[in-house]
Amino acid sequence: MRMGKGVEWALHTLLNLNMAGPAALGTGQLARAHGLPAPYLNKQLQQLVRAGLLVSTAGSRGGFTLAKPLTEITLLDVVLAIEGNEPAFRCEEIRCGGRIGELSPKPTGPCQVKSAMLRAEQAWREALSAQTLADIQAELDQEPAIRTVVRSAVD
Repeated sequence: MRMGKGVEWALHTLLNLNMAGPAALGTGQLARAHGLPAPYLNKQLQQLVRAGLLVSTAGSRGGFTLAKPLTEITLLDVVLAIEGNEPAFRCEEIRCGGRIGELSPKPTGPCQVKSAMLRAEQAWREALSAQTLADIQAELDQEPAIRTVVRSAVD
């Protein structure tokens, strides 16, 4: 499975908002901090708002702030907010097609390939839900200069 750039952008933006402090930051500030196109980043930010991970405030002092602490935001939350909740694998029941399908008895149980892929995806989702952004922030905090750089970059 391949995730779009939006997931990476969303993860960094959430972490940057945390490191920058409590003030709301606008799309332009956040986009400039990483050299991203503001209109596309804004799309990701709006998806994070809809998912309840960010709060958007209008006005001259408006912008985006975290809706909850990093301890309550998992990697899975961000992936689902940006990519959606569709399964990564879609079984097309090709086992029933072509010559093999013609020559084989009609299947009575679930497709073994589909079952294996769903188990793997479930494990992937569990791994993502076991990691919070606070876990990543703790790793970033091992490099104290990062917080200063982020604050300077968004000013």
